[in-house]
Formats: sequence, structure tokens, C-alpha cells
Amino acid sequence: MTATARMRGLDTSLIRSFALDAPSANISLALGEPGWPLPLVARLALGDWAHRPGSCTYGPNAGLPELQAAVADRAGCRTDEVMLTAGSQAALYAVMTAHLDPGDVVAVPDPGFPAYRTVARLAGATAVAYPMGSAGTLDPAALAATLEQCGTGPGAVRMVVLNHPGNPTGAGASRAALEQVAELCERHAGLLLVSDEVYRELYLERPQPSLREVTHEGIVTESVSKAWSAPGLRVGWALGPPGLLSPARLVHNAMNTAPARPSQVAATALLRASDDVLPAARAELRARWQTVRDQGPAWLSSLGTPEGGFYLWAPVPAAAGASVGASGSGQAWARDLRDRGGVTVVPGSAFGPAGDGHVRLSVGGPLDELAEGLRRIAAFSQEAS
Repeated sequence: MTATARMRGLDTSLIRSFALDAPSANISLALGEPGWPLPLVARLALGDWAHRPGSCTYGPNAGLPELQAAVADRAGCRTDEVMLTAGSQAALYAVMTAHLDPGDVVAVPDPGFPAYRTVARLAGATAVAYPMGSAGTLDPAALAATLEQCGTGPGAVRMVVLNHPGNPTGAGASRAALEQVAELCERHAGLLLVSDEVYRELYLERPQPSLREVTHEGIVTESVSKAWSAPGLRVGWALGPPGLLSPARLVHNAMNTAPARPSQVAATALLRASDDVLPAARAELRARWQTVRDQGPAWLSSLGTPEGGFYLWAPVPAAAGASVGASGSGQAWARDLRDRGGVTVVPGSAFGPAGDGHVRLSVGGPLDELAEGLRRIAAFSQEAS
């Protein structure tokens, strides 16, 4: 029996496949996850739950009420505006499956997280890329041009996905840009705006605005994976109007029943301790960017730091192509660095055509591994020049 048409051409993402094919002795700067310890408050909550008498029952489909309340308190909304999910990607899948029909079009950022395109396809939709502005920032005019190009009839855009700070660039979105995009989407009847904000609390200097600060008509997805340093818990959520979340809840219920009960307990503890957990995570992040500045080769350390997140988005050095960031050079350079230089990064082409000629380095891992990876990159760059 063959798979459905929507599965044809789908494969393991280039992010994962590049990491899976790496030699065992490599330093990995490929995967986007925090390399500092799970905060103590979560470990204590897990230990307390594990030693408490009782059974490990299914959770309510809606999730534990105490976690719903913790998310709602932090977001400043009602609990019926919160949908708890098994990670933010599950939230995105549930939302797309609930609100897209086969043949619908989803506008996604380029460069942007490849799962947006994959999930849209699994929902039967087609992804169309909209370009980002200078240094990867949200550009309302570029998005407007994409919507205009797609028209208003069949093939019109039905959903727009935002991501700020963005993966892979770390670029942010100004409040003014979010206001313009929200107004733009409101003018297009039947267009749903979804904002992926998993890196928003992991900023370096200035807090990043949320879509919810300019409109409550869209859906925002978040998780404890990045800023709360707990990707393995697989706990995320979507915020939005109850009418938009209601059909997505049914999809998520069919997928997962509910997030794992012990994970929800730990996530509740993390959210309740946000005033301590988040500043500590930002301090860890700043230490890693300082390591890049102090120990990275000049062509990397001179790029500066992004608005948030832990990705260094870099054009490949001139030795890898006809010019810095030359077309087609990113994947070849990344493969050489992986196979001969002992460091695994992600080719920029994994994030869309606009990423060609670039690579993404995750600086969020353990500090000692980051320092060693930068040393190896410096040596490899010198050898290749």
C-alpha cells in the first residue's frame, strides 16, 4: 500500500539528516536546544510527583487546570483562550489541520523554520514563501506583495505564519510591523494569522512584542522548550479566540489525548517560577554570545548578535564560493565542515531558497562544546582559505 500524495517527496528534514550523518566525534552546533540544565524548580516538581502516591492516569483532554491557569496568568487571558499541546509544533499541526482545506495556501517566511512547510503539506495545503526584510526582520510590504500576487480567488492565501525572533536568523519584529501585518490580514476575509513566538522570551537586550499586544484575532504558539530550557518535556500551547481553538482542540485530542501528566506538572512549576527562570536563561544566552565574540573566528564574531534566540545566521566565507554567501556554497561548505572539520552545522538551504549561501549555527549548547566547535571552525576556515 502506497502513502498518500501529500507524503510524496517528504523526508527527514535537512536539519536532522545533517546531524544524523555526522561522524561520532563531531561537535554539533546543529540542533536548536538549550545546553544549560533543566531549572531546579522543574526537577523538584518531577521528583515530588514521582514520589507522591497514586496512579499515572490520563490527563484531561484540555490539560491540567493548574497548567492552563499558569499559562493564562502569564498571557493575561482566560483559560478558554489557552490550548495546551504536546509542544508548539503539535499546536501548529492542530491549528493547520483544523483550519485548512486541501489546496489552501499558507504564507511562510523565507528563510524560515522548515516545519511550517511540512506541516502545511500534511494538512493538504500548499506553502508559498514571503521574503523577509533587512537582516531577516518582518517586512509588512513584502508580505503584502505576496498576498497581492496570490490574489483573492482560488489559490489565495488562507493563513499567514509569523516567527519572531525568527529561526534561523534570530531577527525580531517591531510592534509597528506587527500592527501593519495584523491590519493587512484583517482586510483579507477568511485569512488566519498565526504567530510562532517560542523564542520571544529568549531575548538578549530588549523584550520582543507579541502579536497579542496588537490583536487578539490571531493565534500565538509558544512552549517551554526554549526560554524555560525544557525541550524534552514536550509542552506547548496556543493562545487565541475560543472559536478558533475549539476545532484545533479536537485534532490535538485525537493526536495525543493530552500532554504527558508529569511534563505538565514540571511545566506548571517552570511557568510559576518565570521571574527566576527566564532571567537565568537570558544570562546563559548572553554568556554564549560572549563566547562567540571572544573565541569565534573574525568572520563569525563580527556578525553581531540577533534580537533573540541562539542561532548565528552566517554567510559562508569567501573561500567556499565565488563570493561570500555565493549561491550553492552553503551546503557544500557545511558538508566539508562536518566531514573534515569536525563540526556539524545546518546548511541555510534547509530554511528555504533565501537561505542558500548561508549556514545556521546553534550557540545554545554546552559552553565547552561551543568553545571547541568555534576553535575547530577557525582552524577549518584557515585551512580552507
